[in-house]
Parts: sequence; structure tokens; C-alpha cells
Amino acid sequence: MISSKITGTGTFIPSITKENKDFLNEKFLNEDGSTFDSDNDVIIEKFKAITGIEERRYAKPEYASSDLAYFAAQKAIEDANINQEDLDYIIIAHNFGDVKVDGVQSDMLPSLATRVKHKLGIENPNCVAYDILFGCPGWIEATIQAHAFIKAGMAKKCLVIGSETLSRVVDKYDRDSMIFSDGAGACILEATEETNVGILSHATQTFAKDEAFYLHYGSSFNKEANQDVQYIKMLGRKIYEFALVHVPAAMKFALDKSGVEIDEVKKIFIHQANEKMDEAIMKRFFRLFKKKVPEGIMPLSITKLGNSSVATVPTLLDLVLKGKLENQEVNKGDVVIFASVGAGMNINAIVYRF
Repeated sequence: MISSKITGTGTFIPSITKENKDFLNEKFLNEDGSTFDSDNDVIIEKFKAITGIEERRYAKPEYASSDLAYFAAQKAIEDANINQEDLDYIIIAHNFGDVKVDGVQSDMLPSLATRVKHKLGIENPNCVAYDILFGCPGWIEATIQAHAFIKAGMAKKCLVIGSETLSRVVDKYDRDSMIFSDGAGACILEATEETNVGILSHATQTFAKDEAFYLHYGSSFNKEANQDVQYIKMLGRKIYEFALVHVPAAMKFALDKSGVEIDEVKKIFIHQANEKMDEAIMKRFFRLFKKKVPEGIMPLSITKLGNSSVATVPTLLDLVLKGKLENQEVNKGDVVIFASVGAGMNINAIVYRF
């Protein structure tokens, strides 16, 4: 039986570092435009305690999201040691397309996947390139789609990328702007006839009743700013409560489908959205099995890299596989879970064996 496995990974971490102290002189406002009672140093201290974020990375002005995706793609192709002309699909997950610094429009014509194929210089017309918009779970969902193509015999090699420049779609008057960052991560997914290796199972859900607009586009909190310009906005408390209920359940559903026991799971690569939220999700997940969270099972990159949306999971995976996170490693035979939650509201999970 044909399955699929990751044979190469790559990431692009932008070089511009923005530390929490760099927000001390920002003018943060409430949604109604009123000022906070607390000073910025207090706001930032509370922010760090909740999210775990100390600093984040921003892309250089000359780089767009498709550039970051291209850089990560090059590394993944090299790591997999494949001929890029043999790629059957290039799937890019993002949410805002290419956005210029201080720009007010998203550019998605042509698609970012087409732009990456162009930058790579791939001539093969049978290499199909397309984008996927699925919120922060986009890279995991794109990987699930690539896996489906491989299982169906429609592909043998796929390039899956998550890339975003969120720093260009945040409202600087909104304290939530401190959460978001830029980056890209990629992997090569290849067909394999090995048994009990690669993607073992997966699960995806969309909640679009009351939850549809927990993440949305909205105007600046500064009422004197151009209210026609839209920025990423989120209902943080709603998202937190939603994630704690539904993400552990989706992860359990995927794990139950795989036939793998909870004690076999060595790592959980979860979307780096909020450290406290991710820790709470872990507790809820293991509680479903009447277990305690094993020490070191959840690698973290959010402290230094912030939340780069679709790029967080593939970036985290690459860092661990390349030995760049202290006391974190994955060995042959290890079972891991990839999981994410984000705009839609969408949730997904993959159970994977190396």
C-alpha cells in the first residue's frame, strides 16, 4: 500500500529581530479607541507571561511572502536530494498573499505557488502549483492534500510550504500585534511503500457557525486612522476557549484512527500560537487518556520566533530535525503528532511515524 513520508525539510527565518522592549513607545488602544489604564511596560510584561513571546522575526522590506517560501523550498529540495523537475505538486499555504511594507493590498495574482515555481525555474508543466487558504492550520492541511494525491496515485513527490508576513497586516495600535511574525517552512512529501511509516492518519474540522469570525479583518483601533484599511483582528478569549475544547478532541480522533497508543507518541508539533494555550491543550489532550503530559513532548519556538501562522509547524519541525532546539530530537520509528488551530475556525491533526 502506498503512503507518504517527509524526506526533506527547510525553513527561512527572517533576520530582523523585534524584541518586546521595542514596543515600549507604541500607542496601544482598546477596540473603542480609548487608551489603556496600564503603561506599556505592564502590558508587555503581562503579554510575555501569557504568550511566552520574548521576540519575533520580521522579513526585510525587499522580501515578500513568496520570497520567503522560495528560500524555504530551496532548502527542503536540497535536504531531500531530489530533482525539482520531478515535483508533481507545489502547494503553498498562506493567508494574505504578498503584501508590501506599508501596503494596503494583498497580491495573489499569480498565485504564490506559481511565483515559487517560477523562482525555482521549474520547466515541467505537469508540476501543478496552487495556493491554499486555511488559516494557521494551512500547512498541515496542504500536507494532508499532498498525502491524498500520493495515496490516489496522482503524485510521487510534492513540495508543501507555509509562508507568511504577518508583520505587514497588523494594526500597530492593537496590542495583539505583538503576537505575529514572519517566516516560512517547507517539506518534501514523497510516496513510499514502506509499511507503518509516514502519515498514519489525520483529521480536519471546520467550525463556521458562531466561530466563523473569531479571526477576521477589521479597522484600526485608532479612529483617526483610515478606517478603510483592514488588519488582522482576533477574539483572543473566544479562540482560547475554543481551542481548549476542540483541539484535544481532534488530536485524539486522529490518534484513535491511527491505532497508535498514546504512550508511543514522542513529540507533538503544535501551532505556535500562544505558549499558555498550547500547554493547556496538552494537559487537556493527555487528560483524555488519563495521563500526565510527558516532559519535553512539546517543542517550542514561539519564545524567539513569535506566531508566524502557517509557518510555525514546518519551521518547528525543521529546527528539531536539524538539531537546532536544545534537548529536542526525533529518531527513526518515533511517532509524532502535528496539530493546529486557526481562522475558519479550522482544526487539524496528523499522526506521523518517522
